[in-house]
Parts: sequence; structure tokens; C-alpha cells
Amino acid sequence: MDITIAIDAMGGDHGPKVTVPAALEYLRKHPDDTIVLVGLADAIEAELGSFKLPSSQLRIHAATEVVGMDESPQLALRGKKDSSMRVAINLVKSGEAGACVSAGNTGALMATARYVLKTLPGIDRPAIASYLPTINGQVCMLDLGANVDCTAEHLLQFGIMGSALVAVLEHKEKPTVGLLNIGSEDIKGNEIVKQAAVLLRNSDLNFYGNVEGNDIFKGVTDVVVCDGFVGNVSLKTTEGLAHMIRVFLTEEFKRNIFTKMAGLVAMPVLNAFKRRVDSRRYNGASFLGLKGIVVKSHGSADELAYLCAIERAAEEARGGMLHHISEHIAKSHLAGHKLAEATL
Repeated sequence: MDITIAIDAMGGDHGPKVTVPAALEYLRKHPDDTIVLVGLADAIEAELGSFKLPSSQLRIHAATEVVGMDESPQLALRGKKDSSMRVAINLVKSGEAGACVSAGNTGALMATARYVLKTLPGIDRPAIASYLPTINGQVCMLDLGANVDCTAEHLLQFGIMGSALVAVLEHKEKPTVGLLNIGSEDIKGNEIVKQAAVLLRNSDLNFYGNVEGNDIFKGVTDVVVCDGFVGNVSLKTTEGLAHMIRVFLTEEFKRNIFTKMAGLVAMPVLNAFKRRVDSRRYNGASFLGLKGIVVKSHGSADELAYLCAIERAAEEARGGMLHHISEHIAKSHLAGHKLAEATL
């Protein structure tokens, strides 16, 4: 299945200097797909240089405005209707592209995507989902910051969307879903989390039960569900811990001549470790629940990281993620009606 991906070429800290090379590398690996580079035509063409591709593979779609990384979502939504971000999302809405990738302002991207694409039937709020490395591979976690205050029903919807995403990307028929809590027992947590556990348990999801923070990286479940406040704090804590470990290791290996020699001997192991926890390879946060596929790349992403975000968007489009989410939501509502009738 051939996929067309709209790239917000101007988004992020580096703009076309990263987005264009990453797009070209993607096309080298996936020659049957199509990339639409959206943004200031002169800037994109300057980065493309003399590199030529058939028009069927790569084309430029001009946009006259750029959303700044520090601009408010309201300004981006109302004041920049011809921004590269919005034009790329419009291509998804019109069906000209199967997915959109942007490294731009997260708040502006979510606000614009929600306004232009709207949410799928049965979804109250879109959620931000991404992967984290674990002992057993990786885990999908959501919400990572889109919804600070959530109801139990929202958490159920997050579980459904996360399960659908893992089913598409990892080809798992019944991914396990865990609810992040302060303990594994049913009596733990606030009332919203307790209510969410009941809804998840009575759904058609493969609900594992409550998971604690230290279970995330054990790979206990395929999906971890939480509200956006907890999810964002957990993500930023993880990033900070990973940075601290890298700093500590570097300092210890540089401490004296003996530790430097030990570092040289251990280099193959250290490189293998670095690869396993390399955040660039997990780049690409999915905006789930919209009537279109939108993937957010980290703003400071380099070429490798941005390439990973493009590949994630393509996999979601190729795997029919929107259909999977809609199907799971419909089943959930049917199960909910049957449960309500049974209790009357």
C-alpha cells in the first residue's frame, strides 16, 4: 500500500535542514511512497539543492507562514491560516495525504489538528501517545500531556486507542493494557483511577490491571494508560534520569587514566547500551483520536529522529489505525450498553 505523507518542513528547531534530508532518506528506503514538503518554497528548494526526484515521489506544497516554537496555540490557529503546519494538516483532511508529521509547537499542532480534523466518533479528547524502551522491548504510554484533567471514561478511551496503536504497529491481536496507579491493589488510587479500572476491566480490552511507575520499564504491559499530567511528568522524569546517567558515566570514565582505559575496553558495550536507550529511535508522538493521522516529532530532532517519526506516521496509515480505533470504540460502546441493560 503506497502512502503519501505531508511534512511540515518548517517546524522544529532546525526546519528544512533536518526535515528535508530526513524526507529524502525515507524515500530512499520506501521508493513507492510519496512525500509532500510543505513550507516556504525557497527555503525547501535551497535545501534540496541539485538533488532531483521524480515528481511522483517528492513534491513541494507552498505555504507562506511559519508557526514559531514559542507562539500561543490561539495565535497559530486564528492568525496563521496559511502556516506550513496548518497546510500540512489540511492535506490530510482533504485526503491528499494519509498522514502528517511536524516538529513544530506541540500546543499549536494539537489545537490546529483538533480544529481541522475533528475527533473520531466516540472520542471526547485526543491523546498524545509515544513509545518508551523497556527490558522486554518497548511500551506505548498515553496520555503524555494533552489532557491534564481526565474522567474515567477518558482513560478508557485512551486504553482503547493505545491498544489499537500497538495492534497496528506491532501486529499484536490483543495487547495488554495497564492503568498507571500508586499500587497494584484495586483499593489504591483516587476515585477517577478506581472508576477507570472498572471500565477497563468490563471492556473488551486485554486489561492487565494496575501498574506502578517501576513497572513501566519492566515491560509488564504493552500499553500504559494515565492522564496527561501524570504522563508528562513521568516522561520528563525519564528524560532527566537518562541524561543524568549519561553524564555520570562520562564523568566516571574520564576521571583518570585508568578509567579512560577501562572506557576504551568497555566501548562496544557502552555503544550497544546507548543504542538500546537512544531516544531518537523512539521519536514520534501520535495524536490519537483525530479523524486523521498526525505525528509530532521532538522539536530538537536530528535527521535520524525525524526519520523515525516519518516511519511511524507511515506505519499508522498503512496499518489502518483510524479504522482500528473506530472499531474498538464501537465495540466498547456496545459492551457498555449490554452491561447497563444487564444491571437494570
